[in-house]
Amino acid sequence: MTRGQKRRSQLATLTLDLPSAPLDHAAGLPRHRPPRVVALVPAHDEQRALPEAIASLRRQTVALDRIVVVADNCADDTAVVARRNGAEVVETHGNRDRKAGALNQALDLLLPTLSDDDLLLVTDADSMLVPGFVETAVLRLRTDHTAGAVGGVFHGEAGAGLVGALQRNEYARYAREISRRADRASVLTGTATVFRVGVLREVARTRGTTLPGPAGHVYDPDALTEDNEITLAVRTLGWRTVSPAGCGVLTEIMPTWGDLWRQRLRWQRGALENLHGYGLTAVTLPYLARQVGMYLGIVAVALFLLATVLFATAGLLGPPVGLWLGVTAVFVVERVWTVRARGIGGMALALPMVIEFGYDLFQQAVFLRAAAQALRGRRATWHHLAPSRA
Repeated sequence: MTRGQKRRSQLATLTLDLPSAPLDHAAGLPRHRPPRVVALVPAHDEQRALPEAIASLRRQTVALDRIVVVADNCADDTAVVARRNGAEVVETHGNRDRKAGALNQALDLLLPTLSDDDLLLVTDADSMLVPGFVETAVLRLRTDHTAGAVGGVFHGEAGAGLVGALQRNEYARYAREISRRADRASVLTGTATVFRVGVLREVARTRGTTLPGPAGHVYDPDALTEDNEITLAVRTLGWRTVSPAGCGVLTEIMPTWGDLWRQRLRWQRGALENLHGYGLTAVTLPYLARQVGMYLGIVAVALFLLATVLFATAGLLGPPVGLWLGVTAVFVVERVWTVRARGIGGMALALPMVIEFGYDLFQQAVFLRAAAQALRGRRATWHHLAPSRA
């Protein structure tokens, strides 16, 4: 089975597990002209993954009005493949601002053709959307006038051995966390998010005043993680961000530990830089609290490991008994239960605890490295998978 066939099979399985969105007439909504929905697909050397991404957009239960691929500094046939698969193409010129710059160039051309009531789906070229994604997002935005954007709930594609399985378990827990928070999204994932066009115009108008970044840009070109930054921008303007379970996305996972290290280092550096740029506000306070809690948790883990070594050296370390046996059992059950959506394989990986604990230590090392680089003022870099592995 080819990689493309595996991804389509996995997407079909994911679709069966997600709730479907009711049609407008079933929801009792007034009939009027539905908003136009335009897909914007930034792509850098994505000729291999692009056909599957475009196919998943064409399989949506609500038809897209346009599919526009942004071919950014491509050294392969991304633009040719996009046109061959029926998409419009915008090729960037002189872009040095990564994904944010590519999106800004495309939006400069696209936004004047849209009304404030229209919707813009921004999705990665290596992601595949479940068929009901757009329908779920459109319905949510029509019924929830406080929501400015609907983000996807991402799930990792198959493959990549142990490092891939650990990422898929991590993503399953994140999806569960969103569901338990009544669909509130902390980050509008770059894999796929539907924005109100009027909200994007409001973001561009308030750059340089209410929001950081150059005036007139939708995306801040200085942001290392544009999805995290645009989330803060939308929420700062008073809009809610949500991620309904029906908006499932199948996206790539990092195939090696080195790729994963570089990806997570960029994510964490971007998060820290975005919070520094926005400062302390009612919107950023929960994010800052989570960062503080996370770093305090790293200190707690370090103290736990130190205590373990000291007890082992003194010959006092043994299997848990009594109360500690019950505490350990609770931890094991929690780890296994929270990945039950991944099936037997995901639960079996979580059961020993030591494997996922090692994965947690790996990520904590990334967070410490990101903090050290930020304190030293070292400039962060963008990491993109090589086309042969993407």
